[in-house]
Amino acid sequence: MAKKKHVLKEDDEHDGSNTKKQVCRADFPPHFVFGVSTSSYQIEGGVNEGGRGKSIWDAFSHIEGKIVDGSNADVAVDHYNRYKEDIELISELGFKAYRFSISWPRIFPDGLGTKVNEEGIAFYNNVIDALLEKGIEPFVTLYHWDLPLHLHESIGGWLNKQIVDYFAKFADTCFEHFGDRVKNWGTINEPLHIAVGGYDTGRSAPGRNHNSSIETYLAAHHMILAHAAAVSIYHSKYKDKQGGQIGLVVDCEWAEANSDKIEDQCAAERRVEFQLGWFLHPLYFGDYPESMRDRLGEQLPQFTEEDEELLKSSTDFIGLNQYTSRLVSHAEDSVEEGHFEKAQQVAKIVEWEDGGIIGEKAASEWLYIVPWGMRKVLNYISHTYNNPPIYIMENGMDDEINENVPLHEMLDDKKRIEFYKGYLASVAQAIKDGVDVRGYCAWSLLDNFEWSHGYTKRFGLVYVDYKNGLTRHPKSSAFWFKSFLKDNQE
Repeated sequence: MAKKKHVLKEDDEHDGSNTKKQVCRADFPPHFVFGVSTSSYQIEGGVNEGGRGKSIWDAFSHIEGKIVDGSNADVAVDHYNRYKEDIELISELGFKAYRFSISWPRIFPDGLGTKVNEEGIAFYNNVIDALLEKGIEPFVTLYHWDLPLHLHESIGGWLNKQIVDYFAKFADTCFEHFGDRVKNWGTINEPLHIAVGGYDTGRSAPGRNHNSSIETYLAAHHMILAHAAAVSIYHSKYKDKQGGQIGLVVDCEWAEANSDKIEDQCAAERRVEFQLGWFLHPLYFGDYPESMRDRLGEQLPQFTEEDEELLKSSTDFIGLNQYTSRLVSHAEDSVEEGHFEKAQQVAKIVEWEDGGIIGEKAASEWLYIVPWGMRKVLNYISHTYNNPPIYIMENGMDDEINENVPLHEMLDDKKRIEFYKGYLASVAQAIKDGVDVRGYCAWSLLDNFEWSHGYTKRFGLVYVDYKNGLTRHPKSSAFWFKSFLKDNQE
């Protein structure tokens, strides 16, 4: 154990989190793209503007007790009306990519695809055109959690296989209207969190948790098929003439075995398979990982031969969201919350056996700063799935909101700068390892509505003053990125 830990500490020094080595733009290939990320529900607001329909998060956030500060995203940070200002910020900071999502209920208010909302099409056309005018490449996610409420209420949302056809129609419409200018598409963002948060623990919309041993895996199954259906449409109808690419966006906390014991090594591998393998194994191997089949049995749905055919070659790249890591040991009776976590038979730990902590803690209870975990996840994906192209779609850390701290102190986010230095150096090292990483987007451009945490957590490179007209103030980390991105141009 002591030797294993020592190796990780050495890696930590080499990955750039140690101040002895400063990461710079020249550590990345010339065509590597750097961007920032957001999502529609978290920043847009304008829930009753432009013909937008209701989403499941509109309903969920208005249920008392679901959001810790009692807030909602009816206004959010008003990106719907301020998108030009926000795109100007992206440009001034030197980013060449913007990863954002399209609100499904803004395109089809009822989700059914019977009538396109032209005002919604116009809004995203304006966003895309404004980005291109500034030389910023749009990376568009089709689904970032805001399912049209009508689809949930009328057919059960992701629990009904009909959702695959409705999502395919939505995707087709987006390709048709935006694909002449959008060349980078993500289908679904973090299907793991949608399935577990929405249908297991109930901490996310739609907040179901009474039949989790079935619904969690059924919802995930339908998301995988919806992804594959959208990719099939793009490949068959649009790819040749539009020349773009399309992939799935998954998330993973790296799991590091807490000892050299075989049961802990297996537990760590199992943990990663339950996170990444749940969604990537079907796309590359046609079925779920054996570790999931062994533990879940008939609770995992089966793919038909037709499904397996659809799944083949159903991603041009992998989008990865990576924030943190955990030490993992085998636990016969897991104390983790929810059916999905318990089924893994793992214990997640933040301290080494000698008491040292895995990494400094950010504001969220789940987020420990572990740069070397990024390199390990990237290498795992490369080795397991035959070195696919990877775009990091989200990576960042949060501060706690504190009304008593002066604005200039909130803007001087030194810890976030060190976070990015460490994680970016880890990405650069993975590229040297041979991993095909092609882009990186920081989460997030703006402080915003952080789901069940409301406005209590701030992930933004740009501070949003919630009490004074939603004024934007770039933080020190934003200026650090501006300097970093200029590095190879001088």
